[in-house]
Amino acid sequence: MARSNGRTGRTDGSHGAGRTGANGRQRARRTALIAAAIAVTAPLTLGAACAAGAEGGPGTAAVPTAVRAAAGPGVPRPAVDRPIVFARYSAAASIEDLYAIAPTGGAPVKLTHTPTVSDVMPSWSPDGKRVAFLRYGAGGAIDGIWTMKSAGGDLKPVPGTEGASDPAWSPDGKRIAYSRPVGTQREIYVADVDGTPATRLTHTAADEFHPTWSPDGGYLAYSRADGTGNSRLMRIQVSTLVQTPITLAGSHDWTPDWSRGNRIVFSRVDSTGFAHLYVVRPDGGGTHRITSARANDKNPSWSPDGRRLVFTRGGTDDADPEHLFLVRADGTALTQLTKADTHDLQADWRP
Repeated sequence: MARSNGRTGRTDGSHGAGRTGANGRQRARRTALIAAAIAVTAPLTLGAACAAGAEGGPGTAAVPTAVRAAAGPGVPRPAVDRPIVFARYSAAASIEDLYAIAPTGGAPVKLTHTPTVSDVMPSWSPDGKRVAFLRYGAGGAIDGIWTMKSAGGDLKPVPGTEGASDPAWSPDGKRIAYSRPVGTQREIYVADVDGTPATRLTHTAADEFHPTWSPDGGYLAYSRADGTGNSRLMRIQVSTLVQTPITLAGSHDWTPDWSRGNRIVFSRVDSTGFAHLYVVRPDGGGTHRITSARANDKNPSWSPDGRRLVFTRGGTDDADPEHLFLVRADGTALTQLTKADTHDLQADWRP
């Protein structure tokens, strides 16, 4: 079984990379996937977010302009005006909630307010009007995939997704792909946004995680983890179910994200022992590294124009904060986006 990232079972291989000691062991014990489902709902309102304050301190946080505009008419906007949604928790507040932040920085806006359940793994709808996410409860019991308005509220469960993870909204906005337990393995499914019909795409003895759609909606790329702890990227044609390897067997490749420009970014634990960002073509060619710091870089997401990436950078110990960073696709112009003493994870840049 592959290693999981965070406390929800999301697998990216970087958890534990370059990390040792009691903190890592303690956190790892909390990361097992739990198949039991719970049914806990809590109100999601943006009003309480006004007290979220500036990064790292109290105050009044204004709603980012791009979040307010997300539900409006579909007017093309530059990447700088498209918000980034992410999950956050801290030592003082161990329940994860979803936040939104502008790519230019500023105070993140808290979108969910759930004191007894955690909300993680956000995925934007292609029109920017809604966000799909995973909800899990006490002890890690996975409730399933839900959707909400981009500014919070109008909570809707996706039926039939109990125990599922890694939601990914299709480019046409009609379907959601996700990873779901089948026996002792996890497989890739696709369902309409209302949960029906749920179609199983993969049938293997490996674990399949983190699907991401091709720009035309005809393919999915995903991580396949075998029993030895290795993970490679795979590609599946949705109509024929033909599967093709993207990266080599024996790799440690996780959390792919497919750009509109037909490139796939992913996190790889390489020979340095750290997780770095890499880019590859869908046919497996042109692989090259983007980041190279002595840190763990994971969960990359493309900007809508394909020029930049947002990702999480963590330190060498599980007790270290994890922050969001921005970087150009060529590896230049690295910028730290969040700076609070928190764990900021699983960012998704609005299309």
